[in-house]
Amino acid sequence: MQVIISGKNMEVSDWLREYVEKKVSKLDRYLPSLTEVRVELAQEDTKSAKQSQVVQVTLRANGAILRGEERSSDLTAATDAVMEKLHKQIERYKAKRYRDRSDGERAPLAIESPTPAESPRIVRVKRFRTPPMTEEEAIEQMELLGHNFFVFRNRESDTINVLYRRNDGNYGLIEPEEE
Repeated sequence: MQVIISGKNMEVSDWLREYVEKKVSKLDRYLPSLTEVRVELAQEDTKSAKQSQVVQVTLRANGAILRGEERSSDLTAATDAVMEKLHKQIERYKAKRYRDRSDGERAPLAIESPTPAESPRIVRVKRFRTPPMTEEEAIEQMELLGHNFFVFRNRESDTINVLYRRNDGNYGLIEPEEE
């Protein structure tokens, strides 16, 4: 398992790096297929000091991507909270994989939602593979990531679709039409 720890707007101390590595190493027990863990520690200027420290963790295992983010006034508290959140996501992921074992291997895909910008311009371009998946698999991956939308290649129509969460709690699906 490869662990990548980076700091944004801050210097990551040796003590903090060791603390995060110790917490992250425990995830391998719950998800042995874990190949990569990316941890981004950030200090943001916010109105609330209680939300200024941010820990974002992205896990990669068997083609699946799990992501969690927590905010706190203390990086260690935010790290503990995000590890607890990821543990729950891993349990949901493993339960779903166990139920769907007969479906064969899949390669879920994930994208990260862009950070809101002050001006309406493109500030980031993200490229990613879009392996075919069903709508149910796309919903599962979107829920695991905690996003409000998800771009995927529909296995049935072989077109790029956008799945999104509606305000009423249901899902919407955008399917392109050829002219």
